[in-house]
Amino acid sequence: MLNLDQTIENIKECKHIPEEDVEEICKKVIELLIEEANIQHVDTPVTVCGDIHGQLHDLLTLFKTGGECPGTRYLFLGDFVDRGFYSFESLLLLLALKVRYPDRIVLIRGNHESRQITTVYGFYDECIRKYGSVNVWRYCCDVFDYLSLGAVVGGPGGVFCIHGGLSPDIDSVDQIRFLDRKQEVPHEGGMCDLLWSDPEDVPGWAISPRGAGFLFGENEVRRFVHKNNISLIARAHQLVMEGYREMFDSTLVTVWSAPNYCYRCGNIASVLSLDDSLARDYKVFEASTHSATTIPSKNPPADYFI
Repeated sequence: MLNLDQTIENIKECKHIPEEDVEEICKKVIELLIEEANIQHVDTPVTVCGDIHGQLHDLLTLFKTGGECPGTRYLFLGDFVDRGFYSFESLLLLLALKVRYPDRIVLIRGNHESRQITTVYGFYDECIRKYGSVNVWRYCCDVFDYLSLGAVVGGPGGVFCIHGGLSPDIDSVDQIRFLDRKQEVPHEGGMCDLLWSDPEDVPGWAISPRGAGFLFGENEVRRFVHKNNISLIARAHQLVMEGYREMFDSTLVTVWSAPNYCYRCGNIASVLSLDDSLARDYKVFEASTHSATTIPSKNPPADYFI
């Protein structure tokens, strides 16, 4: 019988978790996610978090900054894995917390929660290195397919939360509710755009240099906010040196939660706390001193960080 509380503590200490326990956690998470909508409603107060990217010790600092779960309700905006050296532990900790406290933690999908992306940017190789087979990677990828695509915090006038951004194919939150999310992230279309797009000072829609999604400007944000009766779009997906950045007269914010990204960018990180009146409180934090001393000695290839 899985002892979740002990497993959570073992994950935090980077102790080996038996493969059968990983499988059980993933299956239990899927049972929970099946019941969640494409756009999950989240009550206030809640703390919104951006990309984690496998930086486990910084994730632990995040919980110290925002408050431990379940005392604080959390909404994570995706990109739990890849690039950092502890993607497996970071993801498994969030999944175990989801099983332990299902109403206190919401996980939505990022563009890195994908089979194709994780085979390139580290998570796949990490699973092979730590378990000697692809099994745990497969269990985790099955979970990815069930993650919600976004969330709305509060009622009318609330906050729309997404990993990447907007799509020219989607002008209402209701449209997202009808997408078939239980699949690998497509290379184009609305679901792809939600996970890949970025805000930029452009007059309309523009081609994204990422090769997927679009760049979108202030007019598109204002139109979406007005049509859907929301006050703010909160998203992640882009490194922000100061931890967060508001744009377009504070109708959009990028929240970034991986300090000293890739262990070399020197940025600070943040989480966004929203109270019952949706007042915003940005809490910033720096990289864990533990992170710098626990990097494996094997250097990744240069293009690993692109």
